[in-house]
Amino acid sequence: MVTVAVALVPVVYLGVRTAEAGWARIAEELLTVRVAWLALRTLGLAALVTAGCLVLGVGSAFLVVRTDLPARRAFAILAALPLAVPTYIAAFAWRSTLDGFEGFWAAALVLTLCSYPYVFLPVAAALNGTDPAQEEVARSLGRSAWRTFTGVTLRQIRPALTGGALLVALYVLSDFGAVSIVRTDTFTRAIFVAFDLGFDRTGALVLSSVLVMLTMLILAGETASRRRGARYAHLGGVRRVPARLNLARMRWPAVLMLVALAGLSLGVTAVSLTHRMIQGASRPGAWAEVAAAMGNSLSLSLAGAALTMLLALPLGLLSAKAPGPSTTLLDRLAYLSHALPGLVIGLSLVSFGVTLAYPLYQTTWLLALGYAALFLPLAVTAVAGAAAQAPSILDDVARSMGKGPLVVLRTVTLPLTLPGIGAGAALVFLTCMKELPATLLLRPTGTDTLATELWTHTTVAAYAAAAPYAALLVVLSSVPTWLLTARTGILTRESSK
Repeated sequence: MVTVAVALVPVVYLGVRTAEAGWARIAEELLTVRVAWLALRTLGLAALVTAGCLVLGVGSAFLVVRTDLPARRAFAILAALPLAVPTYIAAFAWRSTLDGFEGFWAAALVLTLCSYPYVFLPVAAALNGTDPAQEEVARSLGRSAWRTFTGVTLRQIRPALTGGALLVALYVLSDFGAVSIVRTDTFTRAIFVAFDLGFDRTGALVLSSVLVMLTMLILAGETASRRRGARYAHLGGVRRVPARLNLARMRWPAVLMLVALAGLSLGVTAVSLTHRMIQGASRPGAWAEVAAAMGNSLSLSLAGAALTMLLALPLGLLSAKAPGPSTTLLDRLAYLSHALPGLVIGLSLVSFGVTLAYPLYQTTWLLALGYAALFLPLAVTAVAGAAAQAPSILDDVARSMGKGPLVVLRTVTLPLTLPGIGAGAALVFLTCMKELPATLLLRPTGTDTLATELWTHTTVAAYAAAAPYAALLVVLSSVPTWLLTARTGILTRESSK
């Protein structure tokens, strides 16, 4: 299938190119103190950020969903909005505001503040959907509220917890912009330096292979944990809404904590961009440059989203309509490239374009292919979820009336799946807009986007000139983020309770 082939191109090509270096060169690159230090630093950063996101995400989700917190709807939106702020924009804002803001702890702070919505959104949705019966039984047996929360509630929402933690860990492993701006060495920064500054393509590919192996280990660990973990589900009847916890004296301290969290995750970026944007946009020709970059971002992201959805549609429909071992295998193969950082995808496709597909090299479609390899699972999941919810009996009725497969697809299946296709396209479009490393490596010569212009200006400390690009990118990203928040059911459920 073409879809799986696209996903496997970067993975296969990375393996082939790395093997070409020979075992002696691979050993020379790997068996060094520097690689060991990079591995420890990268994994340490991922562990620290994941732990911080679990605390912030679970805490804010519990306050928003399960307590009598004032203005819960507003706080739900504020807790999700950091997802619209790319980490390199947040790092740019913090570094341009605070002198000396760089290093490991600076990276950990920025990544935690930007990534905790990956935990907040699924946990809040899970807390909305859990049946309170088991919690009520635990309380009736004399368990305290804290023991009930840790022993019962957290077990019920364990899939959401582990899924959110996995997203955070993989995001930190693949992050390039934030760690580069605050100047902390991780694998992604070392790979970029080796390729872009040191012209050491072999060294970059070998380091990329190490990062892929670390990513695979994390994925394998999460899969094993998920299989061992128990699952709790509501088995029948009408689900009752959990009672809200009365915060009493802790109500306003909780409000202050959430306001402080919003101030750190959103306020610093907003104030910094507002302060510098007027100065940066007042340069002659500045608005024309910003408009050109915005147009390029929109067109490239649209191309990436269109190609990704076109490739995802058959696999998503197959996963929903014809489940089985073969379908599962194809689905997992499509996920392989999602485990690769954008920098690795970019490096692989640069080599692929130069040696095997030169007509695509330095074209929009090679970048769109990179976007598809990176974000294909997001689109497949959206399509499969919508298709699975559509009644299959309607397809059967259409076929029983003598309609051919293509007619059934066009008149029944696709219209019923259209909401999922739209949601997947919006999500892929958002991630394409924010993507930086693959865009830096694969964009056509002379084509600048909001992300690449922001990167160009921040690398030379031209923070005022970078501000308009950053502000516009955040504004454009906030709309799909709000829609994503609404689709989780947090806002609608809150209003009905």
